[in-house]
Amino acid sequence: ARQRGMGVTVHLAEVQADRQFLREQFGQTPAEYAEDVGLVGPNTLLVHTVWMDERDIQILARTDTNVAHNPVSNAKLASGIAPIAEMLAAGVNVALGTDGGPSNNAYDLVREMRWASYLQKARTLNPTVAPAEAVLEMATLHGAKAMGLQKEIGSLEAGKQADFVVFDLDKPHVTPSVDPVSTLVCAATGADVDTVVIGGKIVVQGGQVLTLDEERILSEARERAKAVWKRAGIEHTPRWPVL
Repeated sequence: ARQRGMGVTVHLAEVQADRQFLREQFGQTPAEYAEDVGLVGPNTLLVHTVWMDERDIQILARTDTNVAHNPVSNAKLASGIAPIAEMLAAGVNVALGTDGGPSNNAYDLVREMRWASYLQKARTLNPTVAPAEAVLEMATLHGAKAMGLQKEIGSLEAGKQADFVVFDLDKPHVTPSVDPVSTLVCAATGADVDTVVIGGKIVVQGGQVLTLDEERILSEARERAKAVWKRAGIEHTPRWPVL
C-alpha cells in the first residue's frame, strides 16, 4: 500500500477480547502489535480502537496514524467507549464514522457527533471535553485527512471541491439557535438536512434526493429484507404486540 500510495483500513481493539488476545499471543498492546507489523502511519486508518492505553495513544500520535471513532456502534454492541478525549489531546487524528447498519441502525453522522461528545463527557466526568467544535471537525476535517483527501475536501476553501450541507434550523427542536455549531451537534439530526452539494452538484434539495428514486428503493428494500429473512429461516417477532 505504501509503495502504491494507497490507504489501509482495518479494525483494531474493538472489543476487550482483542486486547487480551494480543497480550496472550504476542505480549503486546494493540498499537504495539500494529507498529510491529508495519500497520501504522499516515496511510493507515484504524477503526474503533476502543481498548487502548496511554502507551497505545502515544504510538498512534508518534506515527501519525488515523483513527475512526464509531460511538453508537460501540455503545450498542457494549464494546466500550474509546479514549477519544485523550487521543485528541495527544494530537491523534480522530475521524468519525457510523460503522454498519446492523450495529448502529442508522447512518446518521449528526447523531454520531452528539454521541461522540456526550460519551466522552460521561466517561471522563468532565463536561468540557469533546466540545461541539471538536466533534464537528472530527466529522469533516479529520475525516478528510483520515482518507488522505484533506487537500480536496473537508472544508470550504478555494481550490477544494464544493462539498457542503445546508441544514434547516427553522424547527422547534433547533430553535432558538444562539450557536449554530452547538445546535447542530447537540440538537439536530440527519433528518434536518435540507440541501447537499457534492462537487458543486446539488444531490439533495428540500430534503429530497434528486439522483435516486427513493420511493422505489425503499419498496425494494422491504421486499429484499423479507427474502433475506426467509432464506435465513428467521422469523422475527417484536417483544411488544404490534397493532
